[in-house]
Amino acid sequence: MTNKATIPNLSQSEIKGGVKIADASYRKRHHKILHQQGSEFNEVFNFMMKDTYMQPHMHPGDEKIENIHIIQGKLAVIFFDDDGCADQVIRLGKNNQEHIEVPAFTWHTYVMLTDSVVTYETMMGKYDPDTWKKMATWAPEENINKSISYLKRLKQQVSGFNKFK
Repeated sequence: MTNKATIPNLSQSEIKGGVKIADASYRKRHHKILHQQGSEFNEVFNFMMKDTYMQPHMHPGDEKIENIHIIQGKLAVIFFDDDGCADQVIRLGKNNQEHIEVPAFTWHTYVMLTDSVVTYETMMGKYDPDTWKKMATWAPEENINKSISYLKRLKQQVSGFNKFK
């Protein structure tokens, strides 16, 4: 796990602007892509609001190790087994654990623990929307009625995992 990544500068006005765009968006998130199309090294700032829901997914490819660094706020990364049972929760936040490496082929999602969260994420591999991530069929798709109750259940599961890892 590489904790000392070189994280590009993001000004307070860029953070406020990204959060504002995320808050106004239907998905309650926004991203600022830093890499060029076709790059092998992908890097992005993600601005996410507390009620955003990301369908659990995995990145299928040995090189697709996702590195998540907290810039602002707190979130929980939930890991699942192949049947969709949460088996680990790791909380990230400033002045606590600020980085996590999500292994390739690992089911995961995020739950925001503060009103807004900003992360810097990196991953190797050329982006192809058909192969970049595999969505969990045992979880509801994003932005449907079932996703609201599923997110609520995920938040309850996070509160049940008491220890920081």
